[in-house]
Amino acid sequence: MASGHDIAMALRAAYWAMHRSTEASFAKRTATADQFVLLSLLAERDGTTQQELVRRASSDANTIRAMLVLLEERGLVTRGRHPTDGRARSVALTRKGRQTYERLWAQSEPLRERILAAFGAREAEMLVQLLTRVAESVKCED
Repeated sequence: MASGHDIAMALRAAYWAMHRSTEASFAKRTATADQFVLLSLLAERDGTTQQELVRRASSDANTIRAMLVLLEERGLVTRGRHPTDGRARSVALTRKGRQTYERLWAQSEPLRERILAAFGAREAEMLVQLLTRVAESVKCED
């Protein structure tokens, strides 16, 4: 029977294998796997707040802010006042940001295909459910 340590180490190995593969595929595009996550989240729901990105990216506010500053300097995102909450920052992809995201998405398709090919359809659904359960069970309450 697998122990909690076995599960934690397997999750770590899977994450780092995926992260390294993504970094390698993006090396020539000068984007990181973490920056791609933000571009992807914005492509799904543009004009979101920085705090919402923190939550959806499963990251922390300082890391997200630092990445957004870099992406803004590269002309990939814009940040401004949120239309209904003056304290919040709204983040959106620029045209260049959307084009960059689309290129990175296409470039990373082979990795997603390899991951999906490792599972049957039912297994893939179950894996997502199990990983969500793991994330929820270890989530820090702020």
